[in-house]
Amino acid sequence: MQKFTTLTSPAAPLPLVNVDTDMIIPKQFLKTTQRTGLSKGLFYEMRYDEQGNPKDGFVLDHPHYEKAEILIAGANFGCGSSREHAPWALIDHGIRCVIAESFADIFYHNCFKNGLLPVTLHNSHVEVLMEHAHKGANAIFTVDLHEQLVTAPDGYKVDFDLDPFHRHCLINGLDHIDLTLEKDHHIEAFETKRQLAHGWVEHGHGSPEPAKS
Repeated sequence: MQKFTTLTSPAAPLPLVNVDTDMIIPKQFLKTTQRTGLSKGLFYEMRYDEQGNPKDGFVLDHPHYEKAEILIAGANFGCGSSREHAPWALIDHGIRCVIAESFADIFYHNCFKNGLLPVTLHNSHVEVLMEHAHKGANAIFTVDLHEQLVTAPDGYKVDFDLDPFHRHCLINGLDHIDLTLEKDHHIEAFETKRQLAHGWVEHGHGSPEPAKS
């Protein structure tokens, strides 16, 4: 998983509340278990008509925001079904951070498993950042995970809360598999001890004979 430390980028404004996971990545794109290639389905119904022709006006297709790595959205982002393809699609498009007033719980935790930082801020702060984001590609934001701080283009700063465990995982690029591998030496020690004590089970030799009195 890619590490997240400091991100400097324009921010794409998406001033919508209750953006659900079906809006983020519709069901027809859920047939794959691959995490790549999903950007084509990101916000598909907002970007394309029924014939698959591009619509005009969607923010991520605007030249000012096509390389934005930050998305600023309304409350309850990621609600709906618990599809992990939603953060996959955002990351595949290049989005590394989503800032919103609130997130759906399952989506929120799926973000951390995949290297996407969800930043929760009070609505008053989101509105200020959204206003700056509307200024386009020259409005550069910085998200500093070490300091837990978002800095707007004019120097406006706002800090955010984050669980220390999630912060540790993102900074070090650790998903659940990596966390398990961090304990590899403990696992090997346990397996060695178990093999010495109960190896007869695996080799099919039956239980050891009881000690004679």
